[in-house]
Amino acid sequence: MYRCLFLTFLCFVSACNNRTELTKFSGFAQGTTYNITYVAPEGVDTAAVQAAVQQEFDRIDKALSNYRDDSAIEQFNAQKTTDPLKVDAELMRLVKVARQIHQASGGCYDLTIKPLFDLWGFKKDVFAPPSAEALAQTLAEVGMDKLEVAGDNQLRKTLPELRIDISSIGQGYTVERMAQILEDTGVEHYLVEIGGELKIRGRKPDGKPWRIALEKPLPGERRMHKIVSFDSGEPMALMASGTYRHYFDEDGKRYSHILDARSGKPIEHNTVSVAILHPDPTLADAWSTALLCLGTEQGLLAADKAGLAALFIDQQDDELIEHPSRAMSAIQGVSFPER
Repeated sequence: MYRCLFLTFLCFVSACNNRTELTKFSGFAQGTTYNITYVAPEGVDTAAVQAAVQQEFDRIDKALSNYRDDSAIEQFNAQKTTDPLKVDAELMRLVKVARQIHQASGGCYDLTIKPLFDLWGFKKDVFAPPSAEALAQTLAEVGMDKLEVAGDNQLRKTLPELRIDISSIGQGYTVERMAQILEDTGVEHYLVEIGGELKIRGRKPDGKPWRIALEKPLPGERRMHKIVSFDSGEPMALMASGTYRHYFDEDGKRYSHILDARSGKPIEHNTVSVAILHPDPTLADAWSTALLCLGTEQGLLAADKAGLAALFIDQQDDELIEHPSRAMSAIQGVSFPER
């Protein structure tokens, strides 16, 4: 709904050596690809690890997927009532995290924004600018303020038709769950990547740090913009959001798929991407979307207030201009080496 990821998981960036010492597997899940690479401790059953990862993907899909009617979250959405509804603890946690970021972003970030996304035609990939009346009507149907915590693992809609969509936070949460599965089996050195969002811990077998490429955030290009080296090996997630893959052009104007929940309209600032470094992938995922919604000027204020290591990239004509937050400029254990 919000996202356009631009992290690239490439061995030529990571300078992958000692291939026989790395265990790797990949696949397709959550509408995208995933890659998991780790150093297997002696005695670890790698087939069992892969099976556990697939089982967790299946479980999360059944619980949190907005694309299947039988998922727990879609069953919640389908209940058009203002009575308290029982939900799983993990959905409650994601809603609480999202509410905090919603408030910190001044309402720009919102899990209930999907009706607006559909209204503008992004769901069917057919651009359809709405009338002022239709926009106002749809705006009245969204808002995190219409979703209340009613008790332990209970949520209540004050608007019966309210729906929540966790695509802007769920992938980061999934990255964390997969990393936890590896750690539970004793794995201390790994890289988990899902759809370009990732978390690392430790180092490669040769002792070198994991290295990841950030893609240049320009339409029609697949070139490297920057390398990120995780030098300390401490657990760290790298999450990114961008505007440059999904948009519509009409009458000489470009309309981003990133919508501001406050106005119900596509953002109009020049920020084309935001990347965040944070130990918690769930927080980093949601914040990268929220900061992209805000744009560099407002986003830097929010990032600095929250102590977030964030890198904003603005496009001015053909030039890309970087704006790091204070925490990004001062970050330790992560570097950006020259190519």
